[in-house]
Amino acid sequence: MAGGWDRIVHHLEEQGGVDGRGILRSLVDGGTAVVVLRGLLPPEQFASGLERLLPLFRQATATSYTNATSTTVGTFLAKHLAAPDAYFEEAAAAEELTDSVGFDLADRVRERLADVLELDSFELEREPDGRAYAKKNVRIYSDGVRTPLHNDNIMRDAAGTGLAIEKLLHQLSVVVCVQECDGGGELEIHQKSWQPPDEKFKIAGGFGYDAKVVGDAAVHRFKPQTGDVYLLNPTCYHAIGAPTGTDRITMGFFFGFYDDALRDAVAWV
Repeated sequence: MAGGWDRIVHHLEEQGGVDGRGILRSLVDGGTAVVVLRGLLPPEQFASGLERLLPLFRQATATSYTNATSTTVGTFLAKHLAAPDAYFEEAAAAEELTDSVGFDLADRVRERLADVLELDSFELEREPDGRAYAKKNVRIYSDGVRTPLHNDNIMRDAAGTGLAIEKLLHQLSVVVCVQECDGGGELEIHQKSWQPPDEKFKIAGGFGYDAKVVGDAAVHRFKPQTGDVYLLNPTCYHAIGAPTGTDRITMGFFFGFYDDALRDAVAWV
């Protein structure tokens, strides 16, 4: 698909190479809603990843808000910006846990993306003292549970913390659909990125923003299929519609750039 606020789907098993530089630029500049990469990895690697994950689901953590619940295997920085030491400890523990079952899908995806996106480097971010950021987390979206409208902007949220990533210039997101849901579960992404005046629409004590924040901005909806790897600019407002039936299970991480050359990426979650 092309034209307007839409998605672009690449079938890598048929196309071979793509314009990786163009993909990154279109996302950073806000010209494309979603870029879907099908065939990035063989189907059996997604099936194997899910099988390895299943024993860990009983250790998933539910983070509750007044208007939402986020269920994850692994941690995420946004939850710990007031106490980064706790985040780095949780990140190390989460990686040890997934390593113990041989779940290496994030490494495989990042390695392939470095090639497809024509990057000079794509490394897991570390602090100058050597502490590693989390590689990924796994999100479990249960039947009937909607994820409210929100945005992700680490440059805003980490400002003043002294963490390396507060100096990023661009932030993007990678999402891997490990298991598609029967119905619903669409990504809903709006052609509007966060601006400081938007804070008046923040839900007090809750998660995300009132729908009025996006006004009449264009919205694109995309329901991922098992095995899809898709990229988006998470500084744009987005939500996940309530799944029905089988859980929607994704693995994801952020990646970003410290300059506008878009050649050297770092990953975290």
